[in-house]
Amino acid sequence: MNPLKKLAGQTAIYGLSTIVGRLLNYLLVPLYTYQFANPSDFGVITEFYAYTSFLNVVLTYGMETALFNFSAKRDDKPSVYSTALLSLGLTSGLFLAAAIWQSPSIAVQLRYPEHADYIVWVAWIIALDALTAIPFAKLREQQRPGRFALLKTLNILVNIGANLFLIGLCKWAHDHEAPAWLAWAGALYDPEIGIGYVFVANLIASAVTVMLLLPEFLQIRWPSLELWGKMLGYGLPLLIAGLAGMVNETLDRVLLKYLLPENAAMEQLGIYGACYKIAILMTIFIQAFRYAAEPFFFAHYKQADSKALYALVMNWFVIACSFIFLGVMLNLAWIQYFVGARYRAGLDVVPLLLMANLCLGVFFNLSIWYKLTEQTRFGTYLTLWGAAVTLALNLAWIPRMGYMGAAWATLVCYASMAAWSYLLGRRFYPVAYDLRRILGYPFLAAGLMFAAERIEGLSSWLELAAKNGILLAFAALTLLLEMPALRASRGSASSGVRP
Repeated sequence: MNPLKKLAGQTAIYGLSTIVGRLLNYLLVPLYTYQFANPSDFGVITEFYAYTSFLNVVLTYGMETALFNFSAKRDDKPSVYSTALLSLGLTSGLFLAAAIWQSPSIAVQLRYPEHADYIVWVAWIIALDALTAIPFAKLREQQRPGRFALLKTLNILVNIGANLFLIGLCKWAHDHEAPAWLAWAGALYDPEIGIGYVFVANLIASAVTVMLLLPEFLQIRWPSLELWGKMLGYGLPLLIAGLAGMVNETLDRVLLKYLLPENAAMEQLGIYGACYKIAILMTIFIQAFRYAAEPFFFAHYKQADSKALYALVMNWFVIACSFIFLGVMLNLAWIQYFVGARYRAGLDVVPLLLMANLCLGVFFNLSIWYKLTEQTRFGTYLTLWGAAVTLALNLAWIPRMGYMGAAWATLVCYASMAAWSYLLGRRFYPVAYDLRRILGYPFLAAGLMFAAERIEGLSSWLELAAKNGILLAFAALTLLLEMPALRASRGSASSGVRP
């Protein structure tokens, strides 16, 4: 099979569960922002999930990528899997015990002295999710996207169901004069927990996922200490890179709380976090692509034409991201209603965050050069650079511009990381990327967005139709420009030459 088609197919399978699940999960944003009208409440969720993203990287410490690398190069795949799984099981258990023990003092440090329960629930979520990381990575390594997608979808559906029950039904019944037959639901809701029910729902979903992965957990065998040392040596540089990456991704949400006046910080954090969710389509696509692309890149690195394949993948990735950027921005007039009225003050961050995520996706594509050549230290250097940029710009811009400063810092960070990775890759693992396309399509999408903003004097429906006409024109132009290369790719595949 044409490897590009295979990658597209697996991306579609991973993406189907990710897109459908995330879109369903995205519907929780209106639930939260309408049920908890005060942006400060959503600020709590934004802050805690920033910590969760950071700690998930700590507790997996590069073992997922180590699993791909050593499974591709060794015959004893069961030993590789078992070693990685037991390693994460041990460290997750130690983390959970420490977090529960110190939960009261952690709650005080985070300014939630009356909610040590939040710390305990989030610690359980982090530990369980880290424990399931290796079974999910194994499914990807075995190219079993169907089971992976099914389990991920079930996780999201359980989380949604628990949220709808605890917040959608129980909170509504508590806050309103519910019929007598719903009085039991209102009695279950404790206003002291409030937004903390989001964590309870997530914990239920994580526990169910662990149970569903029991067949994978039962495949464990005796680990290898010698192999464990090698896997740590490979993975720990990725841990440092991952930590720096999480600084780039989440530090802004932490700093907003501490760099802004205390009476306004949580409200701005809530607004920023809610509007960040509007960029979800770009995030979903990039995540689905990454699930399929990382094992795909490793599987094809020995082919003589692998570099041409990587360049072709990059072109189509950028095209897809540019289309998503333009699609969201041209339809923002109705997409904005997915968040409550008090949250829409932050809509100006959406184009910046969409473009920042596009740059992050480009960086991920470019990063394959240091993973394939086992020079993962460069990943550390690049993400440390990004972390330094993120820290410096957030410290400079958040006090002056609030969440807009955080959004601009995110864009500059990811764009500079992609640029540096490209320059280093040309030296150590040169790939003939088409810069005209990589830069041209995003700039074209941004230009069309600014042109669409000049449309005036039409009814709301005609304006929406005109803007989506621009989106269709962008798609048509893309196909016109890319059709010759697409035909060449199909011709090569049919003649037995891999593009």
